[in-house]
Amino acid sequence: QVQLVESGGGLVQAGGSLRLSCAASGSILNINAMGWYRQAPGKQRELVAFITSGGSITYRDSVKGRFTVSRDNAKKAVYLQMNSLKPEDTAVYYCNAGLEYSSGSYSRTGVYWGQGTQVTVSS
Repeated sequence: QVQLVESGGGLVQAGGSLRLSCAASGSILNINAMGWYRQAPGKQRELVAFITSGGSITYRDSVKGRFTVSRDNAKKAVYLQMNSLKPEDTAVYYCNAGLEYSSGSYSRTGVYWGQGTQVTVSS
């Protein structure tokens, strides 16, 4: 069974920093893109940043220059360093991964989500 487990959320004042971590576990054969989404109350879930297995990175415009996404393939982990946080960054942050895993004698692909971690930025 594949799982994504996040950590690192919390409460921080505007201008502060947080680092989110997400580790994948299970019978994983290969991880393609890994990334972060967020969902604020009353709003749709939105992409924050993702990084492909080849190292290509995409950020949403509002976080460029403040957030940095990285991954450690050996640890099957993805990270999000968030600096200069603003109140509008407040949301539940979700880890996301597209991966290939073994299931019996077969390999399968799927997209998995973490349980979410709350980030609250006070003004």
